[in-house]
Amino acid sequence: MAIAVGMIETLGFPAVVEAADAMVKAARVTLVGYEKIGSGRVTVIVRGDVSEVQASVAAGVDSVKRVNGGQVLSTHIIARPHENLEYVLPIRYTEAVEQFRESVSGIRPYNRP
Repeated sequence: MAIAVGMIETLGFPAVVEAADAMVKAARVTLVGYEKIGSGRVTVIVRGDVSEVQASVAAGVDSVKRVNGGQVLSTHIIARPHENLEYVLPIRYTEAVEQFRESVSGIRPYNRP
């Protein structure tokens, strides 16, 4: 199974909270983080199977429309990110989110030595 990364950048924090909530409810993905970019721009990041991430991002985009003043600025999905990205960018599974990863996949992740 290829683990994808999905991102939605919004204008406004309430919009990104709404998007993140819709994303994790719509598909079997794990919310791995968010980044405040500045000027009200916030990006939410999810990981999971490619098809699940695609469904998740679509649901997140639709949900932002319900937020007064919320805007989707950009979205992107990377199907199989190179593992080097995990060490440089904030897209890796951290200890804080591992419990949610396990509940989504039903499989305990392999811990690298």
